[in-house]
Amino acid sequence: MILSTTNTIPGYKIVENLGIVRGNTVRARHFGHDFMAGLKNLIGGEITDYTKLLAESREQALDRMLERAEELKADAIIGVRFMTSSVMQGAAELLAYGTAVRLKKES
Repeated sequence: MILSTTNTIPGYKIVENLGIVRGNTVRARHFGHDFMAGLKNLIGGEITDYTKLLAESREQALDRMLERAEELKADAIIGVRFMTSSVMQGAAELLAYGTAVRLKKES
């Protein structure tokens, strides 16, 4: 499966648009991590627990988007984007979305 943030794939022609595919996850912060992050905020630097949480969230959202595209028998997802939104205090959604397409190799 080809993933691209662009709307075209060099060397391929889009022969069918299968529609929007998306994958999301909602994650909540952990009190213990929030406490440690607050301490880290005083001295500065990367909050590695949150970096890890966001990386895992992105991967899970991408995996779910890919599963949907595979169900549609897509060759690629173009225009891939990420979006986040606050669901409630202490919880956020991470959404991955794009357009599933079928491709034909250009000669």
